[in-house]
Amino acid sequence: MIARVNICHFIFWMGIMCCPHLTIAQQGSPIIAFASDTQAPLFFEYITRKIDHNEKATELIFKDIIAIHPSSLFILGDVVSLGYSNAKWKKMDTYLKWCADDSIPVYAALGNHELMLNAKKGKRKFQSRFPMHNFTGYREIVDSVAVILLNSNFSKMADTDITKQDNWYKATIKAMDDNPAIKFVIVGCHHSPFTNSKVVSPSLQVQQKFVPAFINSKKCVLFLSGHSHNFERFNVQGKYFLVIGGGGGPHQPLLSGKELTPDISHAYKPMFHYLEVKRYGDSMQIISRQLKADFSGFNDGLIFSVTR
Repeated sequence: MIARVNICHFIFWMGIMCCPHLTIAQQGSPIIAFASDTQAPLFFEYITRKIDHNEKATELIFKDIIAIHPSSLFILGDVVSLGYSNAKWKKMDTYLKWCADDSIPVYAALGNHELMLNAKKGKRKFQSRFPMHNFTGYREIVDSVAVILLNSNFSKMADTDITKQDNWYKATIKAMDDNPAIKFVIVGCHHSPFTNSKVVSPSLQVQQKFVPAFINSKKCVLFLSGHSHNFERFNVQGKYFLVIGGGGGPHQPLLSGKELTPDISHAYKPMFHYLEVKRYGDSMQIISRQLKADFSGFNDGLIFSVTR
């Protein structure tokens, strides 16, 4: 594993040294960025949660994403704290405009905060900003990587919508597995199937509805989620599940010594972070970009690779 990462880095940086006029995104396969839980804290969270210039952290995350210029950005829900409120979208609209001005398409999955208090209005405002979004799941293909985004807000879905999404998801997984042009599949939703957060629980419905097809797929290699405002990494039946809820929401404490599922990245716990993914042939490199404690910039906090 370590050797593979080092080789990837050698090839990557040699490409930059030989062609310094090219941007990072132009070196080989495109970069795909993932973030989650970019919402600003609600008023009561300033009392009940650990707050540390969260809104500034979100701004810096978007600036760093612009700097690496990914081919696409995917946000896994809780884009804002209250989806129905125009005021809560104000800063995010600025960040989305930055992306649009830099030709970076942004896709998103619904989080619980988008539907909080006024689900109908929140859904409408969300859809206006992410027109490619589908309430019962959709997929985008970047290079040869298929990204499937699912709706995990089951309590806000009609039974017919849940069934429609189930059928679509299974059919899409099969189609991606059968498509020789697709090398890898990444599945994402808001609610985490596995987490050791003390604030939110693992989603049993995500475990039941989304995980089996992911596990059984020959091309699915990465399951991404948020909701837990942490970085967590799990290996379940040989597949990676990452929680990347470090986009700016208030930090959540984790269980200590009583983990529900073993976290293989227990030593890596950045406050704010996002994910950078890039394919190298038949392997895929995953980098967690962490915001430095003094807010002076970002580090590549954790790097690992996966193969099929």
